[in-house]
Amino acid sequence: MRASDADRERVAQVLHQAMSEGRLSLAELEQRLDVVYAAKTYADLEPVTRDLPTASPIAAGPDLAPATAGSPARVSRIGGTPGSSTAIAVMSGVERRGDWVVPAHLSVVAIMGGADLDLRAARFAERECTINVIAIMGGARITVPDDLTVRVEGVGVMGGFDRRGEGGGDPSGPVLRVTGLALMGGVEVRRKPRDGRKALEG
Repeated sequence: MRASDADRERVAQVLHQAMSEGRLSLAELEQRLDVVYAAKTYADLEPVTRDLPTASPIAAGPDLAPATAGSPARVSRIGGTPGSSTAIAVMSGVERRGDWVVPAHLSVVAIMGGADLDLRAARFAERECTINVIAIMGGARITVPDDLTVRVEGVGVMGGFDRRGEGGGDPSGPVLRVTGLALMGGVEVRRKPRDGRKALEG
């Protein structure tokens, strides 16, 4: 069967989790992601996670549907066509802010560099989105609106994840998971009020 974009994103999420647990090196992660994003069928995807201790990500079930018209708060913040699923800062910086769509799985790599993600005016491609951060002697700052549900699950090794931005939000809104690895680096999740501009209506 033909693989969908959602299938590829689920496999990529498994790979990033394996990287954060030390099961894959950064080079192996990059090689496998190349295979994932070039895959056309389930048969192309299956070998990529065969040696990892996880259930088949392709069998994870259908994606959650976008919000219905009867839920205005969700319509305003869920849906849209996401941009790139990666943000890479190697001895440099990367920034995303303003009106953008957070993909179901966003991979952030900051190696001796910094990433600045501002989600206050962003929409979310799905009901639950994950930002996986690999910060090696670098850092990432994620600014979220004060009404967003945020779960921080990253691991720090001689570094850390600042969990002060973690907490509940609008139950009808999206959920953001922040995962990954901070190796001699740091990931900060902070809450701020929306900056006066409402997220683009869906």
